[in-house]
Amino acid sequence: MADAKRDWPRTITLAFTGASGAHYGLRLLECLIRAEVRVYLLISQAAQVVIKMETGLDLPARSGEAESFLSERFQAAPGQLRVFGRQEWTAPVASGSHPAEAMVVCPCTAGTLGRLAAGLSSCLIERAADVSLKERRPLILVVRETPFSTIHLENMLRLAQAGATIMPANPGFYGNPSRIEDIVDFMVARVLDHLGVTHTLVKRWGDQI
Repeated sequence: MADAKRDWPRTITLAFTGASGAHYGLRLLECLIRAEVRVYLLISQAAQVVIKMETGLDLPARSGEAESFLSERFQAAPGQLRVFGRQEWTAPVASGSHPAEAMVVCPCTAGTLGRLAAGLSSCLIERAADVSLKERRPLILVVRETPFSTIHLENMLRLAQAGATIMPANPGFYGNPSRIEDIVDFMVARVLDHLGVTHTLVKRWGDQI
């Protein structure tokens, strides 16, 4: 789907990797679309498998078809959602001359975490994250793994020192969630807060619950 001639106020890069927690990423995508944010979406091959296992959603493998499918599902405006292939090195997110405002990897595998900490870029997701770090743009990593090994913790520390925000998928329960969707929304709300995107997903601490 080609870009429409419209000036989007914000552009966020969102990446899905193969960690458990596909609901987090899909809900975040939905909320960004509703907030009228332009989204550059990157999907790993493992993420496609996990999304189908956890949600039953069978995403098309081709980036153009996935873009059309998700745009229709979340009612994106023309040009609002762009999906790029794993080796599409001409994508805007591959260069510091055209970075998005921020990037979120949600969910983020321990393997992706390790490659980012080592500065490796074997696919577009890793290159886009590397660009975010070197350009000092916000990079949020929603890590989904338990328990963490010493290596995981060291990688998170290294990335935090490089400027990334490490946000493990650890939902709180003070809002008395009654559905899985409530738990998902807690984490998505925290990500949106750090992106500066307005939402009404959850009640704030101190509000009457």
